[in-house]
Amino acid sequence: MDETEFDIPAAMAESVRSRAGAWALVRGFAAYWGEPLGPGDGFTDAELDAAERRLGLRLPVALREAYRLFGRRADLTSSQDVLLTPDELHVLDGALVYRAENQACAHWGVLLDDLGREDPPTVGRLDLADKSQERWEPWEERFSTAAAAMAMTEKLLEDHELTDFLHLDEDLPDGLRELPALGRNLRWYQGPEVLVGVAEGAWMVARARTPQALEALYEAVPGDWMGE
Repeated sequence: MDETEFDIPAAMAESVRSRAGAWALVRGFAAYWGEPLGPGDGFTDAELDAAERRLGLRLPVALREAYRLFGRRADLTSSQDVLLTPDELHVLDGALVYRAENQACAHWGVLLDDLGREDPPTVGRLDLADKSQERWEPWEERFSTAAAAMAMTEKLLEDHELTDFLHLDEDLPDGLRELPALGRNLRWYQGPEVLVGVAEGAWMVARARTPQALEALYEAVPGDWMGE
């Protein structure tokens, strides 16, 4: 797939409009930055049905679609944080938990009251020393948006020779094109054969398609890159 076949700005913009757009982004992104999605990359209906029986609840349509589409693709779900498997899904203080930070310092879920919605909002919760202060807080307005952002973020964070990290002291140069917003506290940029994510305005992670593209990024954005 070449750049003309995957228009990432258009795909990202469409991903926040519908579930179909979100899944189209995941498919195109997976193929362009790694391997195309295949039949074995998702969990089966039988596995998801078993989770529903164990939990005594119905999973939202969007959650089932995401798990069936790419739930087993670790590069899109679990490079740093972890998408729980169907048999790990659990309820915590009124929410169905589907994702955990890699050291269990935070969790993401869907409120039980929203499970009947096809594409419900998601919530996040920090693990605090004072458990009485822990609360579910709004995260993304749609599960499909959260899942698409997860796929892009986890791919960038994959342990790969063409991925690198930098603490930003200044704004990014003009040579990087800002992409449509996707994901809480994230900004996305595109350069020649490079995708960049900036978190909280401080840390950036870059993924290049070729060693030459990564070297060109080092020249365009000088700094104390971790892997340089």
